[in-house]
Amino acid sequence: MSQMALNRRVWLNAGKGAILPVAILLLVMLMVVPVPAALLDVGFITNIMVSLAVLMVALNVARPLDFSSFPTVLLFTTLLRLALNVASARVVLVNGHTGTNAAGHVIEAFGNFLIGGDYAVGIFVFMILMIINLVVITKGAGRVSEVSARFTLDAMPGKQMAIDADLNAGLLTPEEAKFRRQEVATEADFYGSMDGASKFVKGDAIAGVLILMVNIIGGLILGTVSHSLSLKDAASTYVLLAIGDALVAQVPALLLSIAAAAIVTRVSSPFDLSGQITSQFGSAKAWTPVAAILAILGVLPGMPHFVILPAAAVAGTIAWKLKKAADARAMVVEAPPAPPAPHLIGWDEVSDDAALCLELGFGLIGLVDERKGAPLMARITGIRRQLSRELGFVVPIVRVRDELSLGPNTYRISVAGVVVGEDEIWPEDLLALDSGDLLDKIQGRQVKDPTFGLDAVWIPPSQRAEAVVAGYTVVDPATVAATHLNQIIQTAAADLFGMDEAQKLLDALKDSAPQLVANLTPQPLPLAAIAGLCRALLSEGVPLKDFRRIAEAMVEAAREETDPVQLVEAVRQRIGALIVQTIVPVKMPLPVVTLDGSLEGLLNQAVRTGRDAVHPIEPGLAQKIVQAVGGVAGPLLREGRRFAVVTSPIVRRALARLLSPHLPDVPVLSFLEIPDGKPVEVVAVVGGENQHPMLETEVPA
Repeated sequence: MSQMALNRRVWLNAGKGAILPVAILLLVMLMVVPVPAALLDVGFITNIMVSLAVLMVALNVARPLDFSSFPTVLLFTTLLRLALNVASARVVLVNGHTGTNAAGHVIEAFGNFLIGGDYAVGIFVFMILMIINLVVITKGAGRVSEVSARFTLDAMPGKQMAIDADLNAGLLTPEEAKFRRQEVATEADFYGSMDGASKFVKGDAIAGVLILMVNIIGGLILGTVSHSLSLKDAASTYVLLAIGDALVAQVPALLLSIAAAAIVTRVSSPFDLSGQITSQFGSAKAWTPVAAILAILGVLPGMPHFVILPAAAVAGTIAWKLKKAADARAMVVEAPPAPPAPHLIGWDEVSDDAALCLELGFGLIGLVDERKGAPLMARITGIRRQLSRELGFVVPIVRVRDELSLGPNTYRISVAGVVVGEDEIWPEDLLALDSGDLLDKIQGRQVKDPTFGLDAVWIPPSQRAEAVVAGYTVVDPATVAATHLNQIIQTAAADLFGMDEAQKLLDALKDSAPQLVANLTPQPLPLAAIAGLCRALLSEGVPLKDFRRIAEAMVEAAREETDPVQLVEAVRQRIGALIVQTIVPVKMPLPVVTLDGSLEGLLNQAVRTGRDAVHPIEPGLAQKIVQAVGGVAGPLLREGRRFAVVTSPIVRRALARLLSPHLPDVPVLSFLEIPDGKPVEVVAVVGGENQHPMLETEVPA
């Protein structure tokens, strides 16, 4: 049985290889040997079907090189059409005196369809079609071919040099370089032969006009001289046959002209021509429109249904079989993998690559249930979109899952595997927040708001109106969890940013500023250093929205600094305007809290002495500074005022690291980060002369 299958495969391969030689021999015989009218009908319908298939393939390929057999297909279809023209011209001139059906039903139907009873109108309409094909489509395709070939051949040496440079730099393996060289050579061959291939279409259109004139003039002469027909009878018969013959040949020519305008020409390929044509025509997307168009054409009045409809059935059968085969292959590819054995443990069971994770107790599943509208999921999507705009990079997806170890109403938020937030919400109740100016107290479950730490109470929905009248701010459970998640993402933005995000920022910037990116990385700053700089900025609340400005600052700072810590400070000083505008609007003065001069000097000395220390400030003094700055910041933050602590560049980083755990919303700036034209309003001075032990605060009158 296996030997029989092998022999069958050998015969099939031999048969495929013999198709083209046999087809070419038949074309030559068609030009020389007289053929009956019925065979002409089959030939003309086959020509239309093949032309439609070529056009559909040309429209469905992803790139011109995907239809590399197009020039040869164009040659064979042109030969087929010319052979049919020669055969039909012979039949028209020999048997045209017998009637309008002398050359078959297809020519007669096309002639009657175009002429419509008026021979002059038919001739003019046909000439218009020829002008459209010859002057517009064919000429345009030829011009595009010439220009594309010129530019492709001019760019070929540069592409080859680029491949050699990438190979020498180790960016490509020898196999990849060889493949890319072959692709460049193939592309050059492809566009180099475009101009020649366009001549097929142009020559075919001119040949159609000449054959039309020969049929009309020769038919009138033969009809009147050889067959003793009157001029009127000869014109009524031979003009209809000539127009029908020309039209049935030029409709496929018009389709191929459109295809030639989209697909340029043939290129070299490792496959033989039969394999190229078989693989590239083996798509149901190409044959389904062919079957539909032929079916519509076959039911039109006056058309030879017994010829066109079987052709439509053939094309439909081909499309159905190809679709069935494609679906079978897709099922094999997309078949789900077999479930793992119970004794095997996969990596997905012991690792979790989600940067953001929201775990819910079983009582909160309704907040993410699609049947209930999934209110929490909609809010999470909105938060990610808004924060992505504010932070300047795409916030990763939040993985939401249930966790049986949690209480029924408990949720937990993790960032990079670290739990950073956990609280309880009641999905059927509402949270009433104490706004600080209540007219009345309402009864309920007393809690603290997880985001802002405000006094709050959980109440049933029936008490909503009462709580609003009493002065409470009422929010639903999904909003409570989403607001908490929003705050955590803003706080942990630096932990969500890595080298992949840095690379995406650079890729986006490369489209608008390629030279800037080229001067930034890999020299003087590698990708890891750029990601570290971005994380340092994000950790102190500096967004990356204007990454072009930040990248320019990195390039300038890298010329002067190599130490990572000092590099961050140098970048901050160059983007001071960006930092300040995140604190106050442009036209408002910047409220600042400053340090007394003597305290500033003491901190400068401490930082210089412990330059390599993480916290160079003496612990006792550090605690008093935190208390003093907190005493100033408390009233300002309760009033909703934004301000910054301003100090010297040497002290800024140490002071920011000291204050950030206690006052995360208070930015610490250096004098050099404030733009020269920005007005400043000193709202408080921390410390004073001889007051360091107590660090009393002086507030300007």
